[in-house]
Amino acid sequence: MPELCLDAALRHAKDDALNHKSGNEWINISSAEFVDRVRHVALGLAELGVKPGDRVALLSENRPEWSIADLAILSLGAINVPIYTTQAIDQIRYILTDAGVRAIFVSNKKLFNHAASALEGLDFLERIIFFDNGADQNSERSTTLDSLEQAGRRRAQSKPAAFDAYLKAIRPDDLATIIYTSGTTGEPKGVMLTHSNFISNVLTITAGLPISPTDVALSVLPLSHIFERTGFYIFCYNGVSVYYTASFDQVGENLREVRPTIMTAVPRLFEKVYHRIVKKGLSEKGIKRRIFMRSLEIGQQYADRKDKGGRVWPILSLQQRMANRLVFSKWREGVGGRLRYFVSGGAPLSPVLSHAFLAAGIPILQGYGATETCIVSANRPENNQVGSVGLPFEGIEVSIAADGEILLRGPNVMRGYYGHPEESASVLKDGWFATGDVGHVDKQGHLYITDRKKDLFKLSNGKYIAPQQIESLLKQSEFVSQVVIVGAGRKQPAALIVPEWEALRQALTEKGEEFPANRFKLAKFPAAVKLVQSDIQQLTRELADYERIRKIALLPDEFSIDKGELTPTLKVKRRVVDEKFHDLIEEIYS
Repeated sequence: MPELCLDAALRHAKDDALNHKSGNEWINISSAEFVDRVRHVALGLAELGVKPGDRVALLSENRPEWSIADLAILSLGAINVPIYTTQAIDQIRYILTDAGVRAIFVSNKKLFNHAASALEGLDFLERIIFFDNGADQNSERSTTLDSLEQAGRRRAQSKPAAFDAYLKAIRPDDLATIIYTSGTTGEPKGVMLTHSNFISNVLTITAGLPISPTDVALSVLPLSHIFERTGFYIFCYNGVSVYYTASFDQVGENLREVRPTIMTAVPRLFEKVYHRIVKKGLSEKGIKRRIFMRSLEIGQQYADRKDKGGRVWPILSLQQRMANRLVFSKWREGVGGRLRYFVSGGAPLSPVLSHAFLAAGIPILQGYGATETCIVSANRPENNQVGSVGLPFEGIEVSIAADGEILLRGPNVMRGYYGHPEESASVLKDGWFATGDVGHVDKQGHLYITDRKKDLFKLSNGKYIAPQQIESLLKQSEFVSQVVIVGAGRKQPAALIVPEWEALRQALTEKGEEFPANRFKLAKFPAAVKLVQSDIQQLTRELADYERIRKIALLPDEFSIDKGELTPTLKVKRRVVDEKFHDLIEEIYS
């Protein structure tokens, strides 16, 4: 994998291969500098005693050093063990211990302080390497990336052939990484992926999606996640300029500055952008507000017709052109004005959001994958079937088991779970990986995901509920920030909702309601509950009767990783939510 990336970087010879923001200025790293730094970090690690097969962890936010350290680790034939910056302390210690990590890269003092207790007393952890010079703890086992690079530079001068010798010794089936799953149902499991797993993904996705050296990408999702990391390899191989966003809060500003042409993202980003746009449009008065609302309606009609291959009548085309000039052109400018497409993964994306962005000339290509399989499928710009996760990439086979579970086979599928042969055998049979996801394939080959198999629950009438699909639908509401569907063993599902407080307060003000300022009291305020409940009932009116949401509860605080309700990849730990809000759920149903 590193040879593929580094050769491509030198071939494309970009002045802005990797880019990061320092203060108000974007700092460019050229392809040549990028390759040199990977070489020097790798040789520096070798000087510290890191050998092929050793495990090296990476705990950092998105920045160029993440990718440089990653490829340096892989260049030695060592194994990268990425850790989320949001990972709980006990999970960090579990991962380091389970993988037997010899060295760890840590970006800064803040992250070190967060993880310090997890690093204590681990005799096998010999080195801590800090990206930031000021973060070095001046202990026997700590050093800095600068010092590492200097040592590597000296070795490159004394032994010019050393780096290439390490590269040439790596075999395609050698282990490249152990990525730990998010642990929704217990301890995380280490997914073993080889160099060939990644290479097959890079080559087949390059053949399946239009990506070129003229493209610019904004890196937003954590590189510790399989989706963004594989995306980086694809961008690197194709000569795409990559700009790193330091935090999610800066995405809006960075979009306007960088003006990316392609980008990977998750539905949460689109939901926030959509709600922000709708809120701004609804705040207008008179004719401007009416134009905005009518443009949204026209856009939905237009995108729906285009999506389903129906005829777009001349009057609708004319209306869409007007809506585009008056409203949608501003949406495009809000995301930089150059985006050719987004690729979305990680969770279901509602058709309403897909159609809204499609109408605005910003296609969202929904895709699908897992830590165990890298990227499996995605819609294509010329074949974007809204609601599906697209067509599998070449060489990846999809089969649907008798119970609806999605099975996958191909060169992208993991070797197994590190140190867990029984669990590996339970999901890998005859080359097929049992994903735990439920779905179906249409006649054209598009894959549809219904839900996670373990998330489906049965009502008292025997009907099954797919909560993710309903949650995706409810997130269309301007009043919904987060939502979890509950109701196993009950007659009807209900919803626990964290509101978009600003939108809710504005709507109550417009209705002339006097409401409490305190959100804990507002969550119980009858008029607030009624307002959100009315919107939810409207959104679910076309569902089957047993799926409709008639009861809700508003929560004052967001679900979070710190409180144990979300995984580092923002998946809901449903069992935790059910236990934590047991009394509230009982209150809803009483």
